[in-house]
Amino acid sequence: MKTAFIKRPVNMLIAVNILAFSLLFFYRLPLNYQTLYVGGSILVLNVVTYGIIHFNRLGDEYFFLIVSMLVTIGVVMLCRINYALGIMQVGWYLLSICVFYTVYALYRYINIWHHFKWLYVGVSVLLFVVTQIFGETINGSKNWIIIGSQSFQPSEIIKILFVMYLACLFTQERDKKLFNISERYIAAFFTYIFMGFLILQREWGITLLFFVTYITLMYIYEDNKRLIALNLTAAALVGLVGASRLHHIQVRIQSWLNPWGDISNTGYQITQSLFAIAAGGFFGRGIGLGNPEFIPEVHSDFIFSAICEEMGIFGGAAVILLYFIFVYRGLKVALVLPDCFDKWIALGITIMFGFQTFIIVGGVIKLIPLTGITLPFVSYGGSSLVTSFISLGILQAISAKREGRA
Repeated sequence: MKTAFIKRPVNMLIAVNILAFSLLFFYRLPLNYQTLYVGGSILVLNVVTYGIIHFNRLGDEYFFLIVSMLVTIGVVMLCRINYALGIMQVGWYLLSICVFYTVYALYRYINIWHHFKWLYVGVSVLLFVVTQIFGETINGSKNWIIIGSQSFQPSEIIKILFVMYLACLFTQERDKKLFNISERYIAAFFTYIFMGFLILQREWGITLLFFVTYITLMYIYEDNKRLIALNLTAAALVGLVGASRLHHIQVRIQSWLNPWGDISNTGYQITQSLFAIAAGGFFGRGIGLGNPEFIPEVHSDFIFSAICEEMGIFGGAAVILLYFIFVYRGLKVALVLPDCFDKWIALGITIMFGFQTFIIVGGVIKLIPLTGITLPFVSYGGSSLVTSFISLGILQAISAKREGRA
């Protein structure tokens, strides 16, 4: 009986949920019964959604198991930091699951998505222009659209459209031309246009994410190594010019190289992050026993630091391993597909999730300069969570198509 329990990952998910929210419930007096409501809601959403996927054979069930574990960890930490944020995240999670099923059905049963290459480009450019004109600046980046009491980042939607555009490009003839110009050069042009808009918005994390996703897919697809070398050279030159001419980039690089030199100002975020990780040690201080409130933007950019403080380096490593498994499952789905639109979509989404995780985790542990993007499925944020589940719905549908072919 014990062996059967261990062998079923959903039972492990249930056990982690109950243990984490129980610890959170008992850590402080008077007892806050909101913790039980939040924990119960997350548990029900996880189990019901997994059950629907499992019993209806809707594709690779491990995608959702991994994601639900990440969401559970994120909600636990958000409730620990601010109950209001935790409760709102549950609401976003419910909406995200509804969006997940909708996208799954649309992508699996409608097979015309590879015909809309220029629509993806046009909508992306439109969203960039709208953001540039009507966007609001929050935390130094002009990448937010505020409608009433709600705000969202159009760049989160553009990430998906960008991958779909590249997938369209890679499934057509290699030598196809538009206005006597090879479309591979047109793709490079639009990639740099997108990156230019992001630079204007001071959204450096998404800029880097776009480039590494583009260059990785080009490396896999492209026979012309000269084009790849030109892209890398151009990116290096732009980076050098930015680092030498733009003050805010210089500040970020300086705070990365020596945050201790201005610990009360530009180096405050990264030093508090490092202090929190060090305070957690290997096994953590315990859920509810740390001081994540000392870290600015801990609910979004620095939630990984809070996890390491209260769950330890081993807890942080476990979160990273979950992302590794997710990327492995995504690549496994993509590699067995023939050279088609689904293959490149699966590769693009998987690569983007992998690099996004590396960029944010690398930033908070001082491996690379801080860029200010969210940790997928864990950080607080409605637009981030919903668009992540849109990508997950596409990946889930592709895995179901693959199993149908098998």
